[in-house]
Amino acid sequence: MADVDDLVYELRAPEGDPAGAIVLLHGRGTSEQDLLPLLDVFDPRERLVGAFPRGPLQLPPIGYHWYVVEQVGYPDPESFRDTFQRLGAWLDGLHGRTGVPIGSTVLGGFSQGAVMAWALGLGPGRPRPAGILAMSGFIPTVPDFELQLAGLERFPIAITHGVSDPVISVELGRQARDRAKAAGADVSYRETDVPHIVDPRLIPGLVDWLDRRFA
Repeated sequence: MADVDDLVYELRAPEGDPAGAIVLLHGRGTSEQDLLPLLDVFDPRERLVGAFPRGPLQLPPIGYHWYVVEQVGYPDPESFRDTFQRLGAWLDGLHGRTGVPIGSTVLGGFSQGAVMAWALGLGPGRPRPAGILAMSGFIPTVPDFELQLAGLERFPIAITHGVSDPVISVELGRQARDRAKAAGADVSYRETDVPHIVDPRLIPGLVDWLDRRFA
């Protein structure tokens, strides 16, 4: 089985004892360096362990990927399942490395990274994290892969999406919102008229949402 060192990653220790942890998963064609600047914005008091793994696939034209894209919304099953297993093992090993359990860890990501945050946060056999932060992503549809939506009452989920997103339609973000709400989750949903980016105007609200997870 893979361990915490199976994936390339960056790790930032907090100032003092950690209040929790946040794992941020990058989007398609970038790397773990892409979301590193968000940690200073999300956690200005440096209370959290910050963990940034790199997608295991290096595919054309550039960068690192979590799975092969055949159709938006429907990840390639083989590459998706392999990454699901490897990233899950990495997360399990991270607890031993940092001392922060998954129950005190928010799983977040952008684009493909948001897809993997949904999968690792609510996928079959996975322990429940402290919350899910899904930016410009979707709940994956993969054969014989179903999210564990039972017992989501008041489970915290934050979703952001751009209305003008040409890469992942805002309709997929709305579908994720509706499924999570129907399962009883406590969903914070914001969409703004931006393309496939993290809207800086939404950052203060996300900081407040994260602070409530680790109050």
